[in-house]
Amino acid sequence: MKIPYVVRLALRELRASRRRVGVYMGSITLGVAALVSINSFRVNVASSIHGQSRMLLGADLELRARQPFPSPVRAVIDSVAREGTPVSEITSLASMALALRSGLTRLVDIRAVRGRYPFYGAIETAPANRWQLLQTGHNTLVDSTVLIQLDVTVGDTLAIGESRFVVIGALTRVPGEMGLRAAIGPRVYIPARYLDETGLLRFGSRARYATLLAMEDQHRDAFLERHRELLRSHSVRIDTATEREEDLTQSLSLLARYLGLVGLIALLLGGIGVASAVHVFVKGKLDTIAVFRCLGATQRTMFTVYLLQAVLLGFIGAAVGVALGAGVQTFLPTLFADFLPLEVGRALEWRSALAGLGIGVWVAVIFALHPLLTVRNVPPLKALRSEYERHRRRDFPSYLTYVALFASIAWLSSWQAPNRSIGLGFTAAVIVTTLVLWGVAFLAAQTIRRMVPRSAPFSLRQGVSNLFRPHNQTVAVTLAVGFGVFLLATLYVVQWNLLQRLRITSYPERPNLFLFDIQRDQRTGVETLLRERGLPILDITPIVTARLADVKGRTVDELRRDTTEDRSRWPLTREYRNTYRDTLVASEELVAGTWWSDRPRAPPSRRADEAYSLPRISVEEDIAQELRVGVGDRITWNVQGRLIETVVASIRRVDWARFETNFFVVFEPGILEDAPQSFVTLTRADDARVRAEVQRDIIMQNPNIAALDLTLVQDTMDRVLGSVALAIRFMALFSLLSGAFVLVGAIATSQFQRMRESALLKTLGARSWLITQILVTEYFTLGTLAAFTGVSLATVAGWALTRYFFELTFRLPTLSLVGVWLLAAALTTTIGMLGSREVVRKAPLVVLRDMGE
Repeated sequence: MKIPYVVRLALRELRASRRRVGVYMGSITLGVAALVSINSFRVNVASSIHGQSRMLLGADLELRARQPFPSPVRAVIDSVAREGTPVSEITSLASMALALRSGLTRLVDIRAVRGRYPFYGAIETAPANRWQLLQTGHNTLVDSTVLIQLDVTVGDTLAIGESRFVVIGALTRVPGEMGLRAAIGPRVYIPARYLDETGLLRFGSRARYATLLAMEDQHRDAFLERHRELLRSHSVRIDTATEREEDLTQSLSLLARYLGLVGLIALLLGGIGVASAVHVFVKGKLDTIAVFRCLGATQRTMFTVYLLQAVLLGFIGAAVGVALGAGVQTFLPTLFADFLPLEVGRALEWRSALAGLGIGVWVAVIFALHPLLTVRNVPPLKALRSEYERHRRRDFPSYLTYVALFASIAWLSSWQAPNRSIGLGFTAAVIVTTLVLWGVAFLAAQTIRRMVPRSAPFSLRQGVSNLFRPHNQTVAVTLAVGFGVFLLATLYVVQWNLLQRLRITSYPERPNLFLFDIQRDQRTGVETLLRERGLPILDITPIVTARLADVKGRTVDELRRDTTEDRSRWPLTREYRNTYRDTLVASEELVAGTWWSDRPRAPPSRRADEAYSLPRISVEEDIAQELRVGVGDRITWNVQGRLIETVVASIRRVDWARFETNFFVVFEPGILEDAPQSFVTLTRADDARVRAEVQRDIIMQNPNIAALDLTLVQDTMDRVLGSVALAIRFMALFSLLSGAFVLVGAIATSQFQRMRESALLKTLGARSWLITQILVTEYFTLGTLAAFTGVSLATVAGWALTRYFFELTFRLPTLSLVGVWLLAAALTTTIGMLGSREVVRKAPLVVLRDMGE
């Protein structure tokens, strides 16, 4: 075997098959583009995070707490400040902002800033450089969404609590925070020295206190080594720039790798297209190969010729994919801007590009290898008696290629996935889905064939029969198009169920306006105002703050110091907002124990059942698991300085997705009524104008009260989930496009059979319109079959994800999925007809002459 001869022969064969060259290359290009763009984006994100780690936090060290720092912690902070360490403080709380000119209100995230914050990076505003003016007076800087929703402009005045602030600009970028943050809780910055005069820090206010420090790494580590135990003992959380970098890098890397798996599916679909194209290509070259064998070419020579073609085409297709991926990855930072708290570079990462190039070539070769093995079994006698010559069945190399193929998929999945177990699980899922798609496609096709009656029109019978012609691509197209439809439909089903779960219904009893942080002396005034407006008071819920003192006879300090148990700290140290009531609400379900109305509490004089002589509580099942308590266990609470021992009477399952007043812990009535408490009032106003006016009037009378308009929450959730779905669908689209490319390839590789059939039918008297009807029937049946298989699998996958991953009740969007099914079938038909124009137009005599030649 002479290498120059093999190379010349391979190139000559390529020039003679330019159309199939394009199909082969295109099948690989999209998958490589998806992998290169996602992996390059992931590396750029990691590099950007590393270079901007301090900007993510705005400092080197952050100390956070739900209460004002106690004296020992305050003394430590003051001591380092006196030593010259820059210190800033931010107090955050949710409250209402009222635009005095427009009269509109909005629940916002108030941030009161003291000191030179941030120490690293810069807060960008419009107009520019307004951050430096914040501390010069009663000024405020707000998110741009606040300007739109409150209909205010720069220079207008906002009422925040009992104080007034002038809007001096809009925030365009805050280091370390994502764009979606502004949609969920728009930020409003004010100077900290005016916080007290707002009157917002009252009983029941959920404020967050943060102190930020700028210090070198060694000084920071020494500071934490000296004071970590003190900080933890006072429930002060610690965050460093290094930890923030590691957490964000891991989170975004996981996102990118999961999206990379979707891109890998596109590449594997391209591999299916390669296998299909090579299979038909080799079938058409068998006579040519037999002639070369008669002229003395060996099996090894012919196999090497076509293997070299596979390598060359795979390399060209992968190279084009790398170039396309380089362009796509410059667009990804914009697509994911809402999820990124920093600027991400757009340069192509060359290691990802080289990896994509190598993987593309390997996938092209490994999928082409099995069809190419047919070349080895072509004997010279086939050129003389092809109709009688039989070829050998699968041998050991054939089975070895299957092993190599599945091993390659497993390796690529493990390399791309966040960890090996997910990679192997992904491989198993791909194999199972492929087998199911193939099996369903085969069975459905056979069923359709039998369902067509003999009395049906000729065009229908012939179009369905074409799915079973020799060299048909029915299974390959079903796999490719079905996979793309499967991915997109699964994403849609899950998103639809999430939105349906969060959607606010319009039945009259459902509240859509929540008023919270109402004090005892404000309750009567709020109720009077609502009645005057003609609004119903649907519910009034008391809220009592408390902390754990001990659990099952062990104090919180003991439990925190115990290193023998792997126990979460947050349930032990958090501040609980509890309530008391005598009934369950619609979002709750009792899973263990009994409700107090089912068994009255024993009077103090009766000690036969001591547990039921204690105040009883009902605990949500997840927090009960974290605290490791069950029915009958005792918990002691510190309720604003008073210790109350309680017994767990029941465990509840809470549906947190419902907009109800849900709580981790519910007390029985008669225990907390005299404790300091605030109230939440639920009402309903169908008119948006009425809701806005009620919020305005309540804030004018009681500035500390906050109002949550659930219709606004719904709009925000729609935007958030829509942004997430858009990012994922963008990558899933690569799979659908790969499926379309395989469809184009299938049409091209079987076009000769269609042209021959069309010529014979025209010779027998068929008109072009009949040929068109046959082709439409064939493509529509093929598209319907592929889309139906993909939608069916998406229904199962969507059900599993909704039911077991998100733990929500599954509902099927039937009409939408039917629309997806029909749209995919229509697209398949359109692509098929566009690729078959020559079949309809070409004269039968020309085709018959070509066949004769």
